[in-house]
Amino acid sequence: MKYLVTGGAGFIGSHIVEELLRRGHEVVVVDNLASGRRDNLDAALRDAGASAARLRFLQTDLLELEAWAEQLAGVSAVFHQAAIASVPRSFADPAETVRVNIEGTARLLEACRRRNVRRVVLASSTAVYGDALALPTPEDTHPAPLSPYATSKLAGEQLLAMWVQEFGLQAVPLRYFNVFGARQDPASDYAAVIPKFITRMVSGRPPRIFGDGRQSRDFVHVEDVVAANLAAAGVTGEPKEAAWGRPINVGCGRSATLLDLVAALNDVLGTDLQPEFAPPRPGDVRASMASIERARELLGYEPRVSFREGLARTVAWYAEQMAARATA
Repeated sequence: MKYLVTGGAGFIGSHIVEELLRRGHEVVVVDNLASGRRDNLDAALRDAGASAARLRFLQTDLLELEAWAEQLAGVSAVFHQAAIASVPRSFADPAETVRVNIEGTARLLEACRRRNVRRVVLASSTAVYGDALALPTPEDTHPAPLSPYATSKLAGEQLLAMWVQEFGLQAVPLRYFNVFGARQDPASDYAAVIPKFITRMVSGRPPRIFGDGRQSRDFVHVEDVVAANLAAAGVTGEPKEAAWGRPINVGCGRSATLLDLVAALNDVLGTDLQPEFAPPRPGDVRASMASIERARELLGYEPRVSFREGLARTVAWYAEQMAARATA
């Protein structure tokens, strides 16, 4: 079968591509490489043991649909990962965040409708909850976004629900919690916390925490996020009809503070590095933890990779990459 992944050269997108290739499918990737990397697709091909003939890469913008919309012909499902995916960047450029994350999603949904693509899986975010009062947080919690990024993700979910209701699209928005794993870029000013901590600590430098370190996150390994995506698209089994248009949390149902994260990384690395502290950043939520009962019920989802195992795998990957660059 044939699938299309927007943002497929990015961190999560490339792992979805890899698993689809491993299962013998054809994959089309649309990515402008603003934050994705062609190296990620090379790694996906290599790690999947797949022929390059089954992967078509289009370096183009999400909003330039006219240039690539014909690629939607014969596609069984679209995995919509492309986005400006950063709270700090969304404050720096809210207009561009709205243009890409909201307008881009609306145009993609309409292009899918016109070309009879029945299934879409949308990457949404725990950020839509803001500082949720209930932990673990169920999907019916009233959204309270604290940033332009979070607001744009909520709007994307609402657009998708409209296409489900009005046009019969079989689509699911997945609210990712804090995803981590190999291929996550640590170099960006907007990088996620785990790759930043790992690359500093592997180099013998203390991690930098914005705030007091007691803020907590539900850290979920990318392998589990990929499994949720494939389940939502019907690749690994048919999701229940009640899933269409309903947001579904993708996390572990457990949380760890940033101080816990530093301690766990020290344990994996055999170090004793103490964090440096900096002032809190605007838009950062205090605590998050997913209720994953809906994912279990509608998708058959169950997280498989523990926090400790996921960190060990991720540390090993970054250490290997850093050693390779040092000897290049």
